[in-house]
Amino acid sequence: MKLFVARDEPRQADVAQFELEGWIDNAPFEVLLGMHIERVADGQALLSMPFTVMLANGGGVMHGGAMTALADTAVAIAIKSLLPPGTTFATTALTMKFVAPVLAGGVVAHAQIRGSEGRTFHGVCELRGEQDELYASFTSEFKVAHRQK
Repeated sequence: MKLFVARDEPRQADVAQFELEGWIDNAPFEVLLGMHIERVADGQALLSMPFTVMLANGGGVMHGGAMTALADTAVAIAIKSLLPPGTTFATTALTMKFVAPVLAGGVVAHAQIRGSEGRTFHGVCELRGEQDELYASFTSEFKVAHRQK
């Protein structure tokens, strides 16, 4: 991802303030959270995110919103591996089940697409730790915009 403005510049809808370097690349929000795309192919994606102090909630564990963002992004990247570049799609529903708190280290998102119906894709993701411990499980639906698929 290339930024053409300062990181804290207010977003302007009709101005090119950034560009992705490819169809599968991290967007500004994902870079802000420290997400890394490790592997993507055939409706599957593996992303990682380090637990930095800025991702902690008031209790000192990883914020659930950061974890949800990682899972949602991992499923979106998995979907991108199945769609032509430039396809517009968005999350329409998601469920996150937290199993254990992230206290330190990194989190790895293991996402895969479990099927599609028309313009709707169904995805799942597990968030795991460095020792393969399960932190959370995630399910979601994404929908491709009209006239695209």
